[in-house]
Amino acid sequence: MKKISTILFVVLLGFSWACESDSEFLDRPPAESLTTQQAFSDPAQVLSILGNLYDRQFAVYRLSDWQTFADFNEVLVTADDNLTNLWHTNNTWPFGGINGYWTTWNYTYIRELNLFLERIGDATFSEELKATYAAEARFLRANYYFELAKLYGGVPIILQSQEYDFSGDPTYLQVPRSTEAEIYDFIIAEADTLKSLLPINADGKSRASAGAALAMKAQAAVFAGSLAKYNTTTPSVSLPGGVIGIPVERATGYYETALAASQEIISGSAGNYGLYLKIPDNLSENFAALFYDKNANPEVIYEEEYQLKFKFHYFTGANQPRYGAEEEEGGALNPSLNLVQEFELLDNTFAPIPTVDADGNPIYYENQVDIFANRDARLGGTVILPGTVFKNRQVDIWAGVQLADGSIISGSERGQLRELPGNSVPQQVVGFDGPVAATNQNALAGFYVRKYLDPVPGSGRRGTQSEVPRIRYRYAGILLIAAEAAFELGQPDIAAGYMNEVRARAGFTIPLTGADITFDRIVHERRVEFALEGEYFMDLKRFRIAHKIFDGVAMNVADLRAGIGTATNRSTQPWGLWPYKIYEPGSPNDGKWIFKENLSSRVTASDNWQLGNYYSSIDNNILNSNPKLIRQPLQ
Repeated sequence: MKKISTILFVVLLGFSWACESDSEFLDRPPAESLTTQQAFSDPAQVLSILGNLYDRQFAVYRLSDWQTFADFNEVLVTADDNLTNLWHTNNTWPFGGINGYWTTWNYTYIRELNLFLERIGDATFSEELKATYAAEARFLRANYYFELAKLYGGVPIILQSQEYDFSGDPTYLQVPRSTEAEIYDFIIAEADTLKSLLPINADGKSRASAGAALAMKAQAAVFAGSLAKYNTTTPSVSLPGGVIGIPVERATGYYETALAASQEIISGSAGNYGLYLKIPDNLSENFAALFYDKNANPEVIYEEEYQLKFKFHYFTGANQPRYGAEEEEGGALNPSLNLVQEFELLDNTFAPIPTVDADGNPIYYENQVDIFANRDARLGGTVILPGTVFKNRQVDIWAGVQLADGSIISGSERGQLRELPGNSVPQQVVGFDGPVAATNQNALAGFYVRKYLDPVPGSGRRGTQSEVPRIRYRYAGILLIAAEAAFELGQPDIAAGYMNEVRARAGFTIPLTGADITFDRIVHERRVEFALEGEYFMDLKRFRIAHKIFDGVAMNVADLRAGIGTATNRSTQPWGLWPYKIYEPGSPNDGKWIFKENLSSRVTASDNWQLGNYYSSIDNNILNSNPKLIRQPLQ
């Protein structure tokens, strides 16, 4: 009899079904090698198998691998010279992304999900429990097909396990790619069925629920709608028979599906979800807390769970402010000025960070944070800004001292002391958190990452690490899907209403009207809400705007300050913003701060998106093993 083996680690799914508590689920003993009949006779063993399948979910952006967040000049990579070179000295991306991050072709995982679904029917426990477990496996399978669709377009849809008969002729196992529309239709149909099979449970967020199924449906439908509409702008990005390319006339139907699925969640029929607002008197910290608060977080619809001692990650240790960090590590990813200035002013207008006045003279600030005043609160919840606090310590970000004659005194190491004119006592001339040019792991762009950092003591220690979860679907995403779908369906007033809900949480008090809602507004709102979450990559692809943003042309300061808030604002190089302390004893400006835009000397390339980058490459070994597959366009 065939045997199956389950892994020794039982994934941490974190919510109680089937009359067992979270602790009972997490303490479940490991399964050893069992016959299929033995494994599927015991709900505990089946749950272990299902836990393994949850643990192997794929996502392009992974907290366990912080490098996956490095693309598209949202950040300057400063971890080490080799990684910096990977991202900032090459003009083009490989068709599979740097280090193959934009690729996955795990049909072994699909086979194991199919086997689970085929075997669960013969399990010898309650039909209700079997139906729940089967629905979870179907959700995982549909969700993985969604990941494949976002990267590859049409892929083979295989819904039964395949067996080789050793006849020497494997052609019957070779399945052609479905059309791009067919794979999205499959995902949407599965989600529509699963919403009635999965439980409504807003407390347990790491296992599939009715809300998670609807969220998948809404997102898949809006993706398909935008692909149908906007691929008309890149007609060469297509394959025969619709393997790549969805007919434009289908866009409206997909948008209608996306809006209806979103509204079903918003109505509360799939669970009690809402925007996170536990810290209303500090909206920046509130936005940051949304990602680390695991206590009845109403915004999370579906997440990848982590728990210390079982499953954890080092995202905090790699990216926290360097000074005072547990391991004196951090700063691997520095948010760019390109990203920072996209967070608009609270009067609903867009403007660069004000470093100079209308005559080009530097603006002097009493406090470092003053330069970021009156902006979208999500900025401070996404980025650690100079002069702000993390883990009860004020970050020390400044690049040097500027003298009255305009000359700069700085250091070659963080926190360095040097003598200043007229003062024989050495004084600090550069921040303990940087930026220090030509060094690694400090604030070379003038900022640190805030989103997904864990404020718990010890979370930046290698021996402890972090249990902050990776949110895959959240309520703000549903509101913005509803806004986008309504806009595309010619309902701008409805779109404005949904968008204003998200913006109010960010501190905006002037509601947008229907007349304000444009394509640029839709794309921009997603840009700032989901910065550093991985959504930007998928929006670049589905809106077909990446080749306009990354045109391979270097940027100057004028380019950097232009076009803020537009969907196709050029961003070919990651710029930084460096603070300097004024040293002019006797002057009213002594001790004040000025800021200067800075392009790191390590950035020697200008990103150039090739049209072939809109879809990930299929490995030649895969193509050679199945002649029915078609190579991606323009590759």
